[in-house]
Amino acid sequence: MEFTCLHNKCISPSLTVLSRVSISFSNLPKRAVSFHRRRRNLCFATLVDGKRTSEVVSKRGGEEEDEFGDLKSWMHKNGLPPCKVVLKERPSHDKKLRPIHYVAASEDLQASDVAVSVPNSLVVTLERVLGNETLAELLTTNKLSELACLALYLMYEKKQGKKSFWYPYIRELDRQRGRGQLAVESPLLWSEAELAYLTGSPTKAEVLDRADGIKREYEELDTVWFMAGSLFQQYPYDIPTEAFPFEIFKQAFVAIQSCVVHLQKVSLARRFALVPLGPPLLAYSSNCKAMLTAVDGAVELVVDRPYKAGEPIVVWCGPQPNSKLLLNYGFVDEDNPYDRIAVEAALNTEDPQYQDKRMVAQRNGKLSVQVFQVYAGKEKEAVSDILPYLRLGYVSDPSEMQSVISSQGPVCPVSPCMEQAVLDQLTVYFRTRLAGYCTSISEDELMLADPNLNPKKRVATQLVRLEKKMLNACLQAAVDLINQLPDHTMPPCPAPYAPLLK
Repeated sequence: MEFTCLHNKCISPSLTVLSRVSISFSNLPKRAVSFHRRRRNLCFATLVDGKRTSEVVSKRGGEEEDEFGDLKSWMHKNGLPPCKVVLKERPSHDKKLRPIHYVAASEDLQASDVAVSVPNSLVVTLERVLGNETLAELLTTNKLSELACLALYLMYEKKQGKKSFWYPYIRELDRQRGRGQLAVESPLLWSEAELAYLTGSPTKAEVLDRADGIKREYEELDTVWFMAGSLFQQYPYDIPTEAFPFEIFKQAFVAIQSCVVHLQKVSLARRFALVPLGPPLLAYSSNCKAMLTAVDGAVELVVDRPYKAGEPIVVWCGPQPNSKLLLNYGFVDEDNPYDRIAVEAALNTEDPQYQDKRMVAQRNGKLSVQVFQVYAGKEKEAVSDILPYLRLGYVSDPSEMQSVISSQGPVCPVSPCMEQAVLDQLTVYFRTRLAGYCTSISEDELMLADPNLNPKKRVATQLVRLEKKMLNACLQAAVDLINQLPDHTMPPCPAPYAPLLK
């Protein structure tokens, strides 16, 4: 069984979509079946699975780098112009794994210097992978994400081994194993016991939901195979769901997720790109402005600050809360100005005045189920934003409701007992959320002071600690408002149709 690689043209050009017959076990003689299965087994360590390859890597890694050169050398041989960066390495927390590479300045840099400009011939996008922009857009609007298509492409490329043009890049992704700045994989690859570190955090449910989404995409992978014959005719392997077990696809998906770049002002088929010397070799930061940007014929990085030679270069990760940074990249940023938690409030659908309240809410830019974003450092403002919505839910007298309908703005008549009831509900809500965590903030800080703390537990503890700080600040803001009420002895008003908080 022979297969070819186009080497420097390994990204498939636009070809007529051909009907094809997949090679299945039933069509192969017994010896070929055995050989085919052996080949599949050898390729199970796809993109991030280091369990079977760690020993091999330690023995042969040096030989392979001598043969192919490091990633940067390979890129220079294939069109990368002179640049101002160098690959360096830091040790992994797991001594069985090789050190992690990162991109550093090769010389002193000033803000606005172009650190590196990667030609489009070394950038992987759906447009180049599939050779047809229309097909690329069709795939990504038909139950499959760009990440799934890119992951599948590199999985098949990896099966080609050293014959693949992308072998040095895939080898580098293997080395990184989807790890973030703390050498930690996304929680999507954590065990059930490790996910327990996130108990109490909404992130745990987000991880499980994302995993379910990846599973659904896996079940749609064969669509790519049949729609993109021009791409996959060069791979003499089974259809995706036969060639790759789900766990292997999941590992590849997470690896791609950790390094994909979202390019601005480009076509849909080019917006997600894999850029060698980009993430995860570039460190992410929430507090910088440097971005990988599409320019004429290349993707370039212009730095936003001075660097001394040898310092790691950082790029902006976008306005993402820490929950998304952990899920996507495996790290938490303690100084993240975009960090936030969500509070979901909903009008009670059993309320006889639900439709009127819904209309008033919409008139004031809110929904019947409204998600309020609570940003770190702005908890008091968030509580002030939530209160008018809750007060609306507490209105029970029809005449008061008519007054609200005829008024302008989100103002509701507020009696002391209603305000007491609203604030009581809010404080109970925040206390309940805090009680869902396994540790207190002081216990978290004690754990984080331990230099030997497991890295996964460290990033999980960082996340839940920051979430609890925001919840505590919200609780304190509500308690302060209760303390300002004129009569603390007044019982809260009954609320048969109180709004719901989750």
